[in-house]
Formats: sequence, C-alpha cells, structure tokens
Amino acid sequence: MTNTKKILTGNFSPSVTVSIHQPNYIPWLGFFDKVMNSDIYVVFDDVQYPRGKDFANRNQIKTNNGKLWLTIPIKDKSSLKLWKDIQYIDNGWKAKHLKNIESFYKKSDYFETYYPKLENIFSKNNDSLMELNVDLIKFVLEEFAMGSGQPKIVYSSDIKTDKTGLEKILHILSELNATHYISGSGEGSNRYIDEEKFTDNNIKLVWQEYTHPEYKQLHGEFIPYLSILDLLFNEGKKGARIV
Repeated sequence: MTNTKKILTGNFSPSVTVSIHQPNYIPWLGFFDKVMNSDIYVVFDDVQYPRGKDFANRNQIKTNNGKLWLTIPIKDKSSLKLWKDIQYIDNGWKAKHLKNIESFYKKSDYFETYYPKLENIFSKNNDSLMELNVDLIKFVLEEFAMGSGQPKIVYSSDIKTDKTGLEKILHILSELNATHYISGSGEGSNRYIDEEKFTDNNIKLVWQEYTHPEYKQLHGEFIPYLSILDLLFNEGKKGARIV
C-alpha cells in the first residue's frame, strides 16, 4: 500500500480525507488503494457515463492463456445518460462471468471463501449497473477492513449543485468538510486539476503515486493491473496489506 496515510495525518485536526471516483466494475488495485486511504469515498454517480470502451462495465481476470475481459452489456450506451441511470442488459452475462471466475480461480486458496459471496451479489434482481458495482466494491472493502474501519460511502447525487467539472468537485469537498483530497495522477486527472484552487479552499491535494505490487497468482508469470478479484482469491484478507 502507498504511504498516503503518513502524508495525510500531519498536524491537521480534525482531518477528513476524501476520494471521488466512478464506481467501476470489480476495479483494479489502484482504485482500492485510493478508497482505502480515504475517510469518505464519494461515488461519482451524477456525471455522464462514458460512451467509449471503459472500465465502467468491464475488467480483466487471469486465465491459463493470459488475460480475459469480463464485459457487462449496457442498454443505450450511446445515449448521454448519467451513471446512476445506466442499466445493463440481462442476457445471461452473469452466469458467464461467474463461470469464467470459477473456471480460472477454483484452485486458488480463497475460492471457497469468496465465490459464494459473489454469487449472492450477482443474484440480486435489478438491472442497475451502479448498484451492482457499488455492491461489489463494498464487498471487497468489507473483506479488507481487518478491524481498521471502512471509508464512509456517499453519493455525489445527494450533494446538490449545478456546478460542473472542478467546481463540482470543490463543492462536494466543501460540503463534506474535506481537509484532503486524493487524486489520481494520470492524464485524466491532470487535465482538470488546478492546485491553486485547492489551496484557496484550504484543501490539501494529495497525488496518488501508485506502484503496482506483485503477489501470489495462479497460471504462471505475474500479470499486473487485473481486477481486484485476482488479489482477493489468491491472497484473501492479506490482500489489504498488499494493495
């Protein structure tokens, strides 16, 4: 795990660290590094859903032949809908995803521990992508909590504002009394982040500099940047320290 916690504690009292991110499908380790180092995770659900290929509705697992995409079919993906309004198509994809997960992780150390829990989440009778993804994120956070507590989860749609872009983020942070904001350091974040505006609002901007760890995997040579499920099935709760 990164040293973000050390950066955030400092001499600030009280300290409220916030991260904001769309609820992607069974996200990668870096997503959980950011969220687990936060006091509050804001589900960014009232922004436009991406129309191109994205991790919003797909992610990768490891097989004996390399990486495999697990993709959720989306209704009206080309339309300009908000995240919270996105529905998936019920065409049997859940059974296919579960079958692939079972096929390639059934020999992992923690398969019997977590696979039934995944089945329960997938069995819910709704077609909301956001609800499914948030349920899966909560499931991983609960397994990784290890007595250290979990971030509070709130939804950006519950924090009303007409602002957009960076001003929307700053409004959310203000409403949550944030003292620190964890931002990814990729091109997407760099495009809209203005450090001076965070300083003007008395918010410490913390860039997430994430180095992907190696851990025990099945199926040969280590492959990074997979879904968190790969870490969970192979390392169990120890994954919390590995992230």
